[in-house]
Amino acid sequence: MRRILSRNLLSSISLFGRNLQPCTSVAVGQRSVISRLFCTTSTGTSMDLSDMRKKYKGDEECFEENQLASLDPIKQFGNWFDEATKCPEIGEANAMCIATATKDGRPSARMVLLKGYSNDGFRFFTNYESRKGGELESNPYACLVFYWEPINRQIRIEGNVERIPFQNSCDYFHSRPKSSQIGAVVSRQSTPVPNRDYLRQKNAELEEKYKDCEVPMPDYWGGYIVKPYLIEFWQGQTNRLHDRIVFTKVKNEEELGEFQHPAENGWAYQRLSP
Repeated sequence: MRRILSRNLLSSISLFGRNLQPCTSVAVGQRSVISRLFCTTSTGTSMDLSDMRKKYKGDEECFEENQLASLDPIKQFGNWFDEATKCPEIGEANAMCIATATKDGRPSARMVLLKGYSNDGFRFFTNYESRKGGELESNPYACLVFYWEPINRQIRIEGNVERIPFQNSCDYFHSRPKSSQIGAVVSRQSTPVPNRDYLRQKNAELEEKYKDCEVPMPDYWGGYIVKPYLIEFWQGQTNRLHDRIVFTKVKNEEELGEFQHPAENGWAYQRLSP
């Protein structure tokens, strides 16, 4: 039996101040019940994405603790990163989302490229005057996320952030193609410009200016290093019992928590519920 919802009732429902348009009926017990209840809004049709679902790995391909390549999470990162770089379906294995926040906790996120990693941390370069640069100055913490969809893996890294030495930034800047160097000078990242032609004109002017000489690195451009205190390795499972093994830095003489295990180089690890 189908229960017919009153048009008057649906017409009176308001969500965030927007009146919802009535739907003719809702079939109780059907998968589409929710999407049909709220099928349209005053601004247009809403999209129901509940059926967008992909199979990941099966339980026989789960990620167990004994499959860790190393109990040092930096080395484990390197193992997964190498596998990602060898996967032809992954265009940029070093592409990562970096999330920052203002001092009062308002977050923002964007994609950047990892340009190096070591036991000290993970390095990237940007404009120090950009939005992320400003947020890192007032709140020097960040979260990095690598997501490699073709192999159903994700790595999440949390850490405090510092600028790298000027000379290191300068060396990297001049290793880049000259067009990229000029682009870094042209772009006062995150500041408004009138149109794209403005950027084209500035770029052309600098190409002419520096056609026979070195491009000086601007003082508003350089590198950061994210020094991790947490690194989480995630592998997707079709039954949604995803694998999550997280490494955390252990302070001197700090006792390990429940289900934590000692790792290498001052780290401990444990499995988290998905």
